[in-house]
Amino acid sequence: MKKLLLIMLVLLMAVSFSISATGAEESAEVADDPNVEVLHWWTSGGEAAALNVLKENLEEMGIIWTDSPVAGGGGEQAMTVLRSRATAGNPPTAVQMLGFDIIDWAELGYLADINEIAEAEGWDAVVPDALKKFSKYEGAWIAAPVNVHSTNWVWANKKVLDDLNINVPTTWDEYVAAMQKVKDSGKIALAHGGQAWQDATIFEAVLLSTGGPDFYKKSMIDLDEDALGSATMLEVFKRMDVLKTFLDPNFSGRDWNLASAMVIEGQAAFQMMGDWAKGEFLGAGKVPGVDFIGIRTPGTQGSVLFNADQFVMFEIDESKRAAQNKLAAAILDPGFQIAFNVVKGSVPARTDVSDEAFTIIGKQAIKDLAEANENGTLYGSMAHGHGAPASIKNAVYDVVTAHINGQMTSEEAVKELVSAIAAAK
Repeated sequence: MKKLLLIMLVLLMAVSFSISATGAEESAEVADDPNVEVLHWWTSGGEAAALNVLKENLEEMGIIWTDSPVAGGGGEQAMTVLRSRATAGNPPTAVQMLGFDIIDWAELGYLADINEIAEAEGWDAVVPDALKKFSKYEGAWIAAPVNVHSTNWVWANKKVLDDLNINVPTTWDEYVAAMQKVKDSGKIALAHGGQAWQDATIFEAVLLSTGGPDFYKKSMIDLDEDALGSATMLEVFKRMDVLKTFLDPNFSGRDWNLASAMVIEGQAAFQMMGDWAKGEFLGAGKVPGVDFIGIRTPGTQGSVLFNADQFVMFEIDESKRAAQNKLAAAILDPGFQIAFNVVKGSVPARTDVSDEAFTIIGKQAIKDLAEANENGTLYGSMAHGHGAPASIKNAVYDVVTAHINGQMTSEEAVKELVSAIAAAK
């Protein structure tokens, strides 16, 4: 009997050891799974080059990057793909996302808490509060900010301006006069892609130039009805009417990077676009100050409209958490922040990195951001989901796009803007 019990005890110990060993192996698999899938819309030349910096850094850490790109500069198509995957229970490891979209997903309970890595890396001390508004939810870090973009920029082909003896415009009237001179020469004055987010990018820059920072805040962030229906707003739409006369007839549906290429190649003089356009110029081998210039939209100097790309971390299988944390840490790494933003055209999401590696335009952008933040003139971009929630943004899109396509007058656009925003609240 004792012998039988001893045999049973040995067998139980063997089984226990086998289970423990298997569990240890499974735990190792959980900790060591190196795969991350990243959903994003960075598919243009400059954007893809910038993203490769992150991929290569992760590869050196032993992380296997699975790329899930969805073309479309504003990210609308990517969000459609994400909704389908998330509701099916198959979200990616991380997703490129902007502004209020991040808060929406957090409220739905899909996002992972990455406080552990954020606290270990000291993110709270180096990320500006304006970004943390979207990086954190109910005190928990849910996203890793990659950069800070600003939208109120004008890009110009320097040779085109020099050939026509056009000085760099500093006021709205000078800007209009410069475009008229380009148009008279037979070239395209303003390269533009007729997509809703691009239309709104121009609109918010014109609004800031026309009414100033206080008016921008009242109308686009506070959604003040008096500001939305004011004579100043009518002047904004009338200025948009003037800009329409400088577009080529084929602008509808054009991607933003193709509009950038028109300026790069000298087919057009100007483009009003966020600073991601700079990446296209640099990717084409163009030198700032020599081949092209970048200036704040005339009349908006001293103010910055920003958006910030962030990689939102989704709640995923525990086996992916270690790799997900490594991805998050790699995004906020100071060396990556510099290397990425030099290529991308944006500025770092950290406040503690040097501007030494940046071009003259990048240095100016970093300085502009710091000054606007200090002066209280740093505002979230309405066009890029940082001014107000998506319902409001889409209401603005509808009105602005209808106006730029000649479907309503400026007077009608003001009235429709008031009613559309009221309905969307």
